[in-house]
Amino acid sequence: MEKLITLWRNSPPYHALNRFFEGRVPKSDHIRFGLKNVYIFFSRQGFLFAMLLFLTFVLGVNYANNLVLGLFFYLFGIWLVGVFYTFVQVSSLEVRLIETQLAPAQSLSWITLEISTRSGKPSRQIRLRFDDKHFDGISDEEDGQRTLILTAVSSPTLVKLPVYAPKRGMMTLPRLVIESTYPLGVMKAWAYAYFDSLVPIYPKPQTFVWQDADQRTASQDNAEYSPFMTVGQDDFDKLDEYQQGESLARVSWTHFARGAGMLTKHFADPIGGQTRLAYADMPSANHEHKLSQLCFALLQLQETKQPFVLVLANGASVAGVGDEFVRSCLTLLAKEP
Repeated sequence: MEKLITLWRNSPPYHALNRFFEGRVPKSDHIRFGLKNVYIFFSRQGFLFAMLLFLTFVLGVNYANNLVLGLFFYLFGIWLVGVFYTFVQVSSLEVRLIETQLAPAQSLSWITLEISTRSGKPSRQIRLRFDDKHFDGISDEEDGQRTLILTAVSSPTLVKLPVYAPKRGMMTLPRLVIESTYPLGVMKAWAYAYFDSLVPIYPKPQTFVWQDADQRTASQDNAEYSPFMTVGQDDFDKLDEYQQGESLARVSWTHFARGAGMLTKHFADPIGGQTRLAYADMPSANHEHKLSQLCFALLQLQETKQPFVLVLANGASVAGVGDEFVRSCLTLLAKEP
């Protein structure tokens, strides 16, 4: 059975059906399930139950045995009730995409989802997984993390599911599969969710001696790469309007005598220079390798908490410091063409 399922999942008709469903289902970060987008069919165990129904019906009719026919109608009634309850478990659900995790290429990115139900009763035995074909080539330990089972969903519940990021770029999330076989296990109801948001996947860091690259410390006379400043006493920074309570010793009396009003002089001290990380300075000749080396150097600077300037391949530059700035730089590297 497992081999047949594997062959089916790798067959052209299966991929054609996937493209058909993907084209019919609109993409959104908030999906409500109902009659139009929930499917139901026999589960693996359900085929045995269907054979039992068929055999009891044939034997009862063939031998005109009322007891066997009574058993058939009893089992058939149970099956009808099971179809309804299994369908309701999924059709009352809502899924909302909460957060996508920035991740390096060839690793797992964790996606945060909110699962809730519109029904007054909880949905039970809900299985969630991303239909990600890239999990076929990773370790069994990572593959075991791909499916999450919720025993009951009665209130909004936050869950995290992994997707595998094979390469750098803005990755489209694979479809989310939601299914349940509750209460009898003979029927399986399932639904697909296609999300609109993209996941930024930055280059896998490539180790190299990045200090040997041409990393120039910006000079103070270059406005584009001016050093970071802090309030101090040495270097003149700017003039600003006088505020009540400020020291009169800082007032620019020259400007006051010219009729420019009371202006206060502000001073600042430089906090070193910014390290310049430029795409053109990376030693590799390959575009993707350059981005990977740039990513490695960027992460090294994050550990030292140093301010830096990032210069991309198109010449655009950004300057800053801190973890949030590093995340924005990694996102820029993920978006590089």
